[in-house]
Amino acid sequence: MAVFSKILTMLRGDVHAIGQSIVDNNANRIYEQEIVEAKAHVASARQDLTAVMAKEMQASREIARLQGELRRYESLALEALQKDHGALAEEVAGKVADIEVAIAGQSAVRDDLAGHIARLKDLIRGAEALLRDHERELAMAKTTESVYRATATISSSMGNSGSKLMSAKESLERIKQRHQDTADRMQAADALDGEFGDKALERKLAAAGIGDAPNRKADVMARLQQRAAIAASAAADGGDKPA
Repeated sequence: MAVFSKILTMLRGDVHAIGQSIVDNNANRIYEQEIVEAKAHVASARQDLTAVMAKEMQASREIARLQGELRRYESLALEALQKDHGALAEEVAGKVADIEVAIAGQSAVRDDLAGHIARLKDLIRGAEALLRDHERELAMAKTTESVYRATATISSSMGNSGSKLMSAKESLERIKQRHQDTADRMQAADALDGEFGDKALERKLAAAGIGDAPNRKADVMARLQQRAAIAASAAADGGDKPA
């Protein structure tokens, strides 16, 4: 039957081998189209299956009709025998025999159709399961392709912008170096001022005890010593008075 070839063609595919080989967009489209065609074959197989099932139902109805005829003619044959119509009973018996042959033939057809139906159902279930596997593989292939495209785009963008990033980094390094140069110059200026400027001279005068700072210190010490002496004298006078 044509339906067998349609389904068996689908079952020949290796879903994993096909799915893993899908790496470009054209292959994805081809693979997707093959899945669409396979689904159409399965739908056609379902229609063929319904036709076979209809024939089985027709055979069953014919068997039921023949069995009714068989019972009727058997009853008529018995009635003919009871009424001593032997020749007529024999003729009816021939009719019964023909009906039994027809029932046997229809039963064989029905059983054959039932076997085909069972096999077709198994094949269709297997084909539908395989289709689901193919659809999952196609989805994975599309996702993989999207990742490849994104990676290629990022790589291309990084390649194009690499020189710009390098230039920006070099500019930043130049700015840092300029800031460091400025800081070093300020530190050097402070060092030179400490060695040759007014600060150096002031330090030398202070070290020699010359200038305002040493005199001011001596004045402060003299003032404090005088206050201490006055306080001590006042305390002594207070202690000499009688109680």
